[in-house]
Amino acid sequence: MMSQIRITHFEPAYRDAIRRLNVEWLEKYFHVEEIDREVLSKPEEVILAPGGEIFYAWYEDEIVGTVSLMKTDETCFELTKMAVSENFQGLGIGKLLMEYCLDFAIKAGIKQIIIYSNRRLERAVDMYRKFGFKEMDLGPVIYQRADIKMCLDIS
Repeated sequence: MMSQIRITHFEPAYRDAIRRLNVEWLEKYFHVEEIDREVLSKPEEVILAPGGEIFYAWYEDEIVGTVSLMKTDETCFELTKMAVSENFQGLGIGKLLMEYCLDFAIKAGIKQIIIYSNRRLERAVDMYRKFGFKEMDLGPVIYQRADIKMCLDIS
C-alpha cells in the first residue's frame, strides 16, 4: 500500500482537496475557525504567494492527504493544514507527508519549522515528537484550538 502512495505539489485543479481534507477533521474534533476558512478558501494567496508550499498524498487517482508549509519569515515556516482522509488513517501517510516536508525544507534552506496543534490529537503530537519536534512556549496564537506549539530546528 505505502509504495502506492505518491506525493505531488499543489496544482490549481486540485485546490479543493486541501479544504475538503481539513474540514473533515476540523469538524470532527473542533470546528472550522475564521483563519481556517481564509487559508482553505484561498490557498494560492495565503500559502503559496508568500513563498509556502502545499503537498498532496495520492493513492491511485485520489488525493488522500495534504500538508502545507506556510512561510512565517525568511528562515521559519509553519507546518500546517496536515490532514489524512479518515479512510486512509493509520497507514503511515502522515509520516510520508512529514518526511517529504522535512526533505523539502532541508533542500529549500528552511532553518526552523513550527507546528501549532492540540494535545487531544495524540497520534499527531506523538508523530511530531518522533520527528524531533520539541514543545515550546505557546505564545500568542491565531488558532483557538491550539494548546501546544512545537518547533524543529533544521541544521
